[in-house]
Amino acid sequence: MREIKNIHLIDFLSENIRNFASQMCSLDTFKIDLKELKEDGKTFSFHLDDSYFKAIDAPDVMHGELDVEVDVQKVADMFRFDIHTDGVVHIPCDICLEDMDQPIDADNHLVAKFGLEYNDDDEVIIVPEEEGILDMSWFIYEFIVLNIPIKHVHAPGKCNPAMIQMLHEHNAARSSEEEEEQTIDPRWDALKKLKDSL
Repeated sequence: MREIKNIHLIDFLSENIRNFASQMCSLDTFKIDLKELKEDGKTFSFHLDDSYFKAIDAPDVMHGELDVEVDVQKVADMFRFDIHTDGVVHIPCDICLEDMDQPIDADNHLVAKFGLEYNDDDEVIIVPEEEGILDMSWFIYEFIVLNIPIKHVHAPGKCNPAMIQMLHEHNAARSSEEEEEQTIDPRWDALKKLKDSL
């Protein structure tokens, strides 16, 4: 009986370990070794899901499902990266704060070259020639964020109705308070007339 319980426990733990491993994302897969690139270039494909956003510790986007293709071409002493991103991210609506789907379909570009030390402040990214590796994980995330519209709201009628009702009630209360503030004390009105006559 004890052996059966141990077998069930081992099966349970193995299943949980497999589930945990499938939820983890290794950012090492986003590291591209530029020294190994051939003249004809290479295309890298990445599938991003919630585990990617969690691994990168993303501040603005935490959920999504996207496919990214990175086409790298070596041109003279430079590397050109053409990045196509397609999918959807889940972000809060600016009005009702409920999660909404924001489609992403974007093409972005990077240029890199070898140098002495890493630098991504200019238009051309400098990759230390000793290492020769460019980590694309954060660049991909930044391109996703840059392609999210500044204002993101649900389609008309799709916002959370309870939140919309609360907003209307709050705005009505605020409007009545502002109207009360706008009525001018007659004493101030007399002073204003005096000031205007001077």
